[in-house]
Amino acid sequence: MNRIAQFEKVSYKQFLSDYIETFKLRSESYELVMIEKLYNGVNLPVRATKGSAGYDFKSPFDFILEPGKSIKIPTAIRCKIDKGWVLQIYPRSGLGTRYRVQIDNTVGIIDSDYFYSRNEGHIFVKITNDSKDEKELKVKSGDSFVQGIFVPYGITIDDNVNIERNGGFGSTGK
Repeated sequence: MNRIAQFEKVSYKQFLSDYIETFKLRSESYELVMIEKLYNGVNLPVRATKGSAGYDFKSPFDFILEPGKSIKIPTAIRCKIDKGWVLQIYPRSGLGTRYRVQIDNTVGIIDSDYFYSRNEGHIFVKITNDSKDEKELKVKSGDSFVQGIFVPYGITIDDNVNIERNGGFGSTGK
């Protein structure tokens, strides 16, 4: 096996800022205490078995997702990845089959240079419950909800790109 990456937590300051912005909070003192508890409870992604390809990302908080609804989750996770590799994020297969949970951009792509972005490479995941059976999805803090798989990639012979990244969702299309 190639050992090509290392998961870390983003700083508490980054998680706090992103959580407040994502959920439009006012920074009340009781909310800050709750957010710090969420951050302290975050575990790095791990594989369930030695044969697993995917690293399970755990939800940092409880949430309920009604059919047809979406949620953007700040995971508090970042990943340092060797050049020539990418981390792809997929829904956990069980959630996909039971609830039709989908990642809103179909597959999350975490590039190796994202780690160095101004947001510390904070990985966000936006999922939708696309249940056709009107099933409500309940996820508890610490439950696995998506998985990440490392994949090598190549570039064309005449590729001369030398632009540096400095952003999150959609930053390379600007």
